[in-house]
Amino acid sequence: MMQGKTLRVARPTDNLELVLKFYTDGLGLEILYSFKNHDEFDGVMVGIPGAAYHFEFTHHHGHSVSRAPTEDNLIVFYFQDRQEWQQAIERMKINGYEPVKSYNPYWDRNGATFEDPDGYRVVLQNDSWDL
Repeated sequence: MMQGKTLRVARPTDNLELVLKFYTDGLGLEILYSFKNHDEFDGVMVGIPGAAYHFEFTHHHGHSVSRAPTEDNLIVFYFQDRQEWQQAIERMKINGYEPVKSYNPYWDRNGATFEDPDGYRVVLQNDSWDL
């Protein structure tokens, strides 16, 4: 029933430009679409063109949102190829993002965790997903 559908992960932010820089310059995702002042919301969708998922970050004018509720709110990207994984980590570092200790030590064994400007975390995992 859900096969072939597109997944959008959407969340608000008070730091739209900083979050955009993290996900594009750092992670290498592309801007797919953006809008300004749509019913008092600005937003940007980022992802990989043609992929079945993307992320939407919005800011509601005049409203403030909190940081991530916990250090275990994660998005995980799996990199089967070790060289590609190392390049992704290096791209994050070149753009000023240093790995942080993961709340769950499992992610530190084969991965590197980075915290975005809102406190949400992204894990770059050197592993495959074979379910």
